[in-house]
Amino acid sequence: MRTEVTDAEVRAPLLEFVTSLVGVALGPDEDYFEQGLVSSLVALELVTFVEHRFGLTVDVEDLDLDHFRTVNRLTAFVLAKLAG
Repeated sequence: MRTEVTDAEVRAPLLEFVTSLVGVALGPDEDYFEQGLVSSLVALELVTFVEHRFGLTVDVEDLDLDHFRTVNRLTAFVLAKLAG
């Protein structure tokens, strides 16, 4: 059974989900918080999606805005969490 997940396998669904949340196409390095596209409620939806989609738990100490600012940063966060 394959357990390793690639960057692309994480980035693609994250980019699709974030785009559906904010309603505009974004690049993987665009800061949707800085652009004012993400409210606290949308941020909570993003955390919930990450937990359910990738089967991980986002702990209180993980709730650093820098982890969630862009799709690429979020991808790196998910990959790090999955790696343990």
